[in-house]
Amino acid sequence: MDQQERRAAAHELDATVRVGKGGIDAVVDELDGQLDEHELVKVKFLRSARGGTSTDELAETLGKRVGAELVETRGNTAVYYR
Repeated sequence: MDQQERRAAAHELDATVRVGKGGIDAVVDELDGQLDEHELVKVKFLRSARGGTSTDELAETLGKRVGAELVETRGNTAVYYR
């Protein structure tokens, strides 16, 4: 699956992981498990998680923590592939 196909497939996904006030640490295991089951996972970053940090920065950090490729960020959501 190439980058364009991943983005197209991600469009149909619902966000199944939400990053809230617990931050990235609270969802690493959940995202890791979902990526084991599904190639693509969409994550929503709630306002309480962002604080003064951009969604792009948080998304990059989370992707590195779970060893996943960040396919795209759009608004407050990110899509990961592994």
